[in-house]
Amino acid sequence: MTDGVATRTPEVSVPFQAGVGGYASYRIPAVVVADSGELLAFAEGRVGSAADHGDIDVVLRRSADGGRTWGRLQVVTQNGTGTAGNPAPVVLEGGRIVLVHVRSGATATEDRIRRGQVPEEDGRRVWLQHSDDHGRGWSRPREITKETKRAEWRWYATTPGHALQLRHGEHAGRILVPANHSLPPTGADNGTEGAYNGGHGLLSDDGGETWRIGYTDDNPDNYVNVNETTAAELPDGRIYLNARNDSPAPGTRADAYSLDGGATLAKPFRPQAGLTGPVVEGSVLHLGEPDLLLYSGPADPGFRALMTVRASDDGGVTWRPAYTVDGLPAAYSDLVRIDDETVGLLYETGDFSAYSTITFRRIPVEELL
Repeated sequence: MTDGVATRTPEVSVPFQAGVGGYASYRIPAVVVADSGELLAFAEGRVGSAADHGDIDVVLRRSADGGRTWGRLQVVTQNGTGTAGNPAPVVLEGGRIVLVHVRSGATATEDRIRRGQVPEEDGRRVWLQHSDDHGRGWSRPREITKETKRAEWRWYATTPGHALQLRHGEHAGRILVPANHSLPPTGADNGTEGAYNGGHGLLSDDGGETWRIGYTDDNPDNYVNVNETTAAELPDGRIYLNARNDSPAPGTRADAYSLDGGATLAKPFRPQAGLTGPVVEGSVLHLGEPDLLLYSGPADPGFRALMTVRASDDGGVTWRPAYTVDGLPAAYSDLVRIDDETVGLLYETGDFSAYSTITFRRIPVEELL
């Protein structure tokens, strides 16, 4: 109690810490709740360094107490000395967990891929696994690149963060995985320019057995060129999509809506200047009850710092700050509904670097209203 005001100690844990568990670095968080009630926290385990390429595995830790403590580190999938990353998990009705991820060769940097300097077999390729025992065991990885990536696309990444299974309307049951890609350049450009970024959605209407490409948005206009994207289903069945924008539109975020379950966009992605922050991934989550849409991401306009949860009462049109974590460095994040009273935030942070830990924080829903 301070000056008559009750204070609550935040419930915080650290499922991933750089240098612990055999990995130099952990990045790219994603989190879901299994049908068993356990929380599953996914990340990229980067073996030799914090670099975005090289020997990278998809790893997992599970929590049986709502994110207060975590079990042993589990390796979900590996790609030899190459990269397996960008985990996009979703828990389906019936309990199966589907995990889409991306693989590439050990020396296939994003810069080289965008420039067209990497052989197709070492470039970005899309893979799928599933678990029928709440994430304890996983199926043999299966490649789905031909169904999910157009031949001309160079760079490719899923989400980051959790994927969706739709719950409302005529497309209920559909899996939607937001993703991003880059186009080949024209003129004197080399393909690394932000104008060649694009976004698209992956759709499955049979529980992940077959896939197709849904919406695409990749006009190289150097204004809004979407990159890493996350999505939420609104109560009226619309899909709200929120994306990182590296091009010089107002602000660094863009958003769009789909009225047909992610097959097309009602309008192309447009600037969302109501979400101030640096160029970085962000996560969105609709709570269901109450009717509240959340966004998590750093709020400092120029640096990856000041992790903040913002809220929208009108389906993503306008936003307000709802919960400021702290002023420390912070980067990628993912949101999950733990129970009726609690939201979970899995996010990259640290005292002096945003990439020292992936930390989990329990946030009371009442503090977001």
